[in-house]
Amino acid sequence: MLNQAFRERAGELGFIAIGFSEPRTPVYFDFFVHWLREVEVGDMAYLRRNIDLRSDPRRLLEGLKTIISLAYPYPASKPSTPEGYTVSRYSTPQQQDYHRRLRGLGKQLCKSIQEMVPDSRSRICVDSAPILERSFALMAAIGFIGKNNMLIVPGHGSYCFLVEILTTAQLSIASLKEPENRCGSCTECIDSCPTGALKAPFYLDPSNCLSYLTIESEDDINKGIAGNMGNTFFGCDVCQEVCPFNRKGLPVVSLPSKDSILSMTEIDFNTTFGKTALGRAGLRKLKRNLRLLRP
Repeated sequence: MLNQAFRERAGELGFIAIGFSEPRTPVYFDFFVHWLREVEVGDMAYLRRNIDLRSDPRRLLEGLKTIISLAYPYPASKPSTPEGYTVSRYSTPQQQDYHRRLRGLGKQLCKSIQEMVPDSRSRICVDSAPILERSFALMAAIGFIGKNNMLIVPGHGSYCFLVEILTTAQLSIASLKEPENRCGSCTECIDSCPTGALKAPFYLDPSNCLSYLTIESEDDINKGIAGNMGNTFFGCDVCQEVCPFNRKGLPVVSLPSKDSILSMTEIDFNTTFGKTALGRAGLRKLKRNLRLLRP
């Protein structure tokens, strides 16, 4: 009954998939640790920290009994400048950064949990805690992990954010039954990766990934790799765009012109993009990336 009441409330707030799992060592944890030993993470050194917390989510909240996984959709249409230069879909540059928006929705859900279980405590995670969110989403049966490492929600695809709510409330948890992986023999994501960063099913080399290079990396982008950026100067959606489970969407002009961005001051940038996901990269990186694109 608690589960159903929670599902209904989450659905009212716009979440498209909701599931519940036990606070235990996540599936594929060993694979994650092995992957970390093999790859170069560059400016994402945070991935190597707090491995003990990633292995045991109970350390993130005393008395943790249930992990709630939720998926929230973002547009299939790609934000574009008038000239056709684009950014990743999840950036939604006309909206507040998704971390803030989803945390606000999560707070409403935590309030609902406390109303249902008055002595409970809850914690919201939106890319903000050392937790293997896709593993727990898989354990909660809200989707399966595709060969591109993205969680794919059946009937929707991978264009969605993931949110976890850790709670001391005891909700009903079904026995773990991993959803069927529906990728089959398809290798479109691997074959289409512009830089070959997706080396094999479920295996990404972040040092060559355009999402990492255009957003996280502080270094200059190699001109040879830059030639694979296409017309996108923030992130890369190619491994999702070619996925048969994702719907197609035409680009939407929701960004200033290329020249306007290149002429921005820090004050202009903070006013226009400071509270959006583009703020993570910052003005210097956006200008660096734009200058690398073909006219």
